[in-house]
Amino acid sequence: MTDFFQYQVNRRWYRVYWAFMVAWNVSIAALFVTSQFIDTFSTVAGSYDITKTTTIIAGGSLFYLLFLYRFAVRFSQPFATLIGSMLLGLGLLHSLTNTVGAPTYVYAAGWICSTFFSGMFGLPLLSGAVFLTFVYVLLSGNYQLTHLRNVLYVLAGEEIVAAVASYIFWKHRFISVEEQKVSELSGELKSNKEQADVLIESIADGVIVTNTDGKITLINPAAAAMTGWSVVDATGVDVTLVAILHLESGEDIVPEQNPFAVVLRQKEHSSQTLQLVGKDGKKQVMSLVISPVLQPGSNTLVGAVAVMRDVSEERAAEQQRADFISTASHEMRTPVAAIEGYLALALNEKVSTIDSRARGFLEKAHTSTQHLGQLFQDLLTSSKAEDGRLSNHPSVVEMGAFMQQLTDDLKFAAEKKGLFTEFLIGSTNDAIDATNKNTVSTHVLKPLYYVYVDPDRLREVITNLFDNACKYTDQGKISIGLTGDTDVVQMYVRDTGAGIPADDVPHLFQKFYRVDNSATRTIGGTGLGLFISRKIVEMYHGRIWVESELGKGSTFFINLPRLTTQRAQSLQAEATQSTSAPVNSTSTQAKA
Repeated sequence: MTDFFQYQVNRRWYRVYWAFMVAWNVSIAALFVTSQFIDTFSTVAGSYDITKTTTIIAGGSLFYLLFLYRFAVRFSQPFATLIGSMLLGLGLLHSLTNTVGAPTYVYAAGWICSTFFSGMFGLPLLSGAVFLTFVYVLLSGNYQLTHLRNVLYVLAGEEIVAAVASYIFWKHRFISVEEQKVSELSGELKSNKEQADVLIESIADGVIVTNTDGKITLINPAAAAMTGWSVVDATGVDVTLVAILHLESGEDIVPEQNPFAVVLRQKEHSSQTLQLVGKDGKKQVMSLVISPVLQPGSNTLVGAVAVMRDVSEERAAEQQRADFISTASHEMRTPVAAIEGYLALALNEKVSTIDSRARGFLEKAHTSTQHLGQLFQDLLTSSKAEDGRLSNHPSVVEMGAFMQQLTDDLKFAAEKKGLFTEFLIGSTNDAIDATNKNTVSTHVLKPLYYVYVDPDRLREVITNLFDNACKYTDQGKISIGLTGDTDVVQMYVRDTGAGIPADDVPHLFQKFYRVDNSATRTIGGTGLGLFISRKIVEMYHGRIWVESELGKGSTFFINLPRLTTQRAQSLQAEATQSTSAPVNSTSTQAKA
């Protein structure tokens, strides 16, 4: 045994001793109180020396044990219990000295119990308790307290027996404080791990954890069922061999673009809807969210965790809705186009003659019909964008010339509202006034930004962003910008309008979502423009987002992968060869 500041016994023993001390002091206090009202108890209290002094000592011990003990425990439970033991010993010594006969033996028994519990504080304190006992015996003998003589002999003998028993009992029950903390922490960790294992195995979503090399370190039964692998077989295998992923359309994913590889390389979250091909060839549409796992307090990558959810049924239901919308929109466009045509003829002065009042009615009807036709067109386009049927004819586009020409075409819509339009390329200092085309910057050489997109689709996106900027900007200017680096070409449309509330920004590119304010209710719209724009940008592996502040306007950004000049020229050469081959074949046949 050693000092209690370094070694302790199990906490339950301190609680047992605390309960013994409380019970002892409560008995003394209760006997004193009842003796004040019942004569029989008064006689017993007198023989046991239950006086005011004894009761004050017992009351002080109770006050400490019931109220102050909990604060002392925060420092050290052995220390807190030791103080209570010292208060108990003070009361026992006082009672031993002032009692005769059987009561003395009762207090002697209490002292022996106290000595036994002293062993839990270590050998030095146990020895101190024995030493104090013999000092008490010697002093009592010197004062010739003859009524105590027999008790003293018994007390000395029992004290030695109690000390030996205490040493033997407590010797193997001590544990280092540090070891106890480690043991408790290990127990908590083990408990937490068991809870985590139960949760991971019970969750309906598939969970896969990999290390930095992409090897699976954990896979739950749900993920194993989705992939067709067993948990044992999948553990330690490269995740790309277990979770075979394709685009939702079924197209292959190049190894560099595999979401697991991208997350481990870039340390960024990934959220996609992809097709998972199981070991048995079963195909499922999965919502896949992959997150990097970093060491706490640092940016060191230790692996990745993926959560998969089967959304095949949801996708099938969405496909049914999309098919219905596509068919209905296509069928309704025909009568709407006919109505719009007849209204146009009715408004043509060379075809029909109508009075001014009727013309006003017809013009309103014609405007509403055009709006209805645009709604059907947007519904049809969004339906095609969702299921991958959107027509797409990509080619190499040099964005500097493309954006300059597009700005020239769009500026008239802004001029109608008295808005200034500018085109920025390279940096915000390289501005071109879209009205008079005078270059503000002194820079002459402009970088070439090549991308591989369908120019008609990209024009549709920029036009939609520009039209929205015009609609929601009452005064100021609209800036169309182009910049980039070695990997990305960035376009943006910035306005000085009212801005977008922060709560609406995350939902802005969702289908049919519209900001609910007076401006949107007045201007109108389908809530599909930004959704279609996002789908088109994502079709070219790009990204579109918005940054906005109320009262200061909004900026819509588009990032697209940039082609190197060599790659752009190579693709242009391939396109030229593919278009010229049929012509040459035709010419040869003609000559023959």
